[in-house]
Amino acid sequence: MSPDVDLTVPKPGRHALRDRLLRLDSRLFEVAAERNWPFAEPVLPRLSRSANHGVLWFATAAAVAASRTPRARRAAVRGLASLTLASLTINTLGKRSVRRPRPLLDPVPVARQLKRQPITTSFPSGHAASAAAFAAGVALESPGWGAVVAPVAFSVAMSRVYTGVHFPSDVLSGAALGAGAAFAVRALVPTRAQTGPPPRPRAKAPALPDGEGLVVVANRASGSADRVRALHDELPGAELVECEPDEVKAELEKAALRARVLGVCGGDGTVNAAAATALRHGLPLAVLPGGTLNHFAYDLSVEDGRGLARAVREGAAVRVDVGRFSSGDRQGIFLNTLSLGVYPELVRERERWAGRIGSWPAEVLAAVRVLRTDRHPLKVEVRGETHPLWLLFVGNCHYRRMGLAPGRRTDLADGQLDVRVVHGGRHPALRLLSAALAGPLTRSPAHAEARVSRLSLTGVAPGTPLAYDGEVVDVTGGMTVEKLPEALTVYRPLP
Repeated sequence: MSPDVDLTVPKPGRHALRDRLLRLDSRLFEVAAERNWPFAEPVLPRLSRSANHGVLWFATAAAVAASRTPRARRAAVRGLASLTLASLTINTLGKRSVRRPRPLLDPVPVARQLKRQPITTSFPSGHAASAAAFAAGVALESPGWGAVVAPVAFSVAMSRVYTGVHFPSDVLSGAALGAGAAFAVRALVPTRAQTGPPPRPRAKAPALPDGEGLVVVANRASGSADRVRALHDELPGAELVECEPDEVKAELEKAALRARVLGVCGGDGTVNAAAATALRHGLPLAVLPGGTLNHFAYDLSVEDGRGLARAVREGAAVRVDVGRFSSGDRQGIFLNTLSLGVYPELVRERERWAGRIGSWPAEVLAAVRVLRTDRHPLKVEVRGETHPLWLLFVGNCHYRRMGLAPGRRTDLADGQLDVRVVHGGRHPALRLLSAALAGPLTRSPAHAEARVSRLSLTGVAPGTPLAYDGEVVDVTGGMTVEKLPEALTVYRPLP
């Protein structure tokens, strides 16, 4: 027979510091209960209930994302990811590690008390952890939205003491854990500010305090009127020119003759035309994203008119590489990507149907029609031998991840062309999809890559479509692709 209690183990002694902190915690709780909080009674209990199960934060994330800016959407996602990590930590470790009872409600006025009292242990506060995690996650991605969310998060945390369900130390510990969760998420998934291209090489560009000397040409078809107006509010001295797609090139040429800085707002094709004009006239370029994907602007960390306006006012600019191709009498530049093979055919097929059935149905139909054909859309000669290819991709600078779509660039002046190939063979459509879904493409045996400063192709069939920065043209015979290192000066907000 063994005793229920081991009398040989000494009883734990008193911990003077711990007991003193607990007494202080209880006293602070009583002071908060006795204190009159102006205007808090109709607000804080409701706010506390609304945060149950994260409902308040999911609604807030939806409201932030509804602003339709890329940074706001990323901030909402990061906030929810931080909240999820904090909640998992609280429920699996926090509540089970310290089984502290809830405060006694005797000193708390009945009007403040929640109708349904929580039954879990008191330490730490899950509501405070979720509030701090969401607010910190949002702020790490977007300080502006973080400043909007922070007062709400603070109020939710304070409501837990106000309604009598937590001691102050529970709230402080929960808030610290929530903030830690947000930083842990950032360590796993860096923010765009952390992974953005380095602000170099710096370039000399005019500083225009009110925008005078900046002429911005905006493509009306891109639906960017709101962004253009926002930029004009920031730079009232700038001149804005809105035009139809077929007028863009002509208006850019006119603007270049009277501008100190050439500005553009539109999709990748419009930005490409502006870059070509800026190169010819030796002007710096200010890019306001106004299209669907906006690869170049986002890789420059330019996401809205406010950031671009700050760069123009400060004269903050960098030099970036430009890609150039030539085939026969046709020449052109590209800021993002150039491709031969299946992708240009997809683009052309999509454009054929988009006006009849809409953009997304046209995307699906184009993919089905192109991928079901058992032929290779591209053949090139390498060392005198003809090789079938399904895709030849050339990126202006190194793309860090390649899957169904190109990833991001962290350096826009690395002097390299990022060349990727999906080889032909039996069942080409299946091989292409397998290569794309392998994510990244480098895991697929059908994929090959190289980084060079110049690329020469021969044996390209007449009429082969080539896509570059959203545009599609025909090329034939030989083709050369090369880099123009640090050829273009562009404004970008510096950290």
